[in-house]
Amino acid sequence: MVVARDGVEALDYLFARGVHAGRQAGMPQIILLDLKLPKLDGLEVLRALRHDSRTRLLPVIVLTSSAEEQDVVRSYDLGANSLVRKPVDFVQFTEAVRQLGLYWLVLNQAAPAGGGT
Repeated sequence: MVVARDGVEALDYLFARGVHAGRQAGMPQIILLDLKLPKLDGLEVLRALRHDSRTRLLPVIVLTSSAEEQDVVRSYDLGANSLVRKPVDFVQFTEAVRQLGLYWLVLNQAAPAGGGT
């Protein structure tokens, strides 16, 4: 698991630039994306991911504490695969992440690498 502390770091890691230039590891199988990231918010990160052929089909699960309908609509408009409200309790949060991982990494049929068109 790789944790990025802000939106700029997340994109730098995924696109192997900045401090992550030359990174050899492949793309993650899933991205858990918080909407409230510093420097570059989660919606801008999602927009950048969906505009690049290398990350266009990566499963992106938006995690948010927001109850704003606008955040839900914008997330799906920008190509989120799922949106989950983050439980406040840490134990519930870790269980939610475990269940997300089980579904997206074990049960879900992922898009082929390279992504078609």
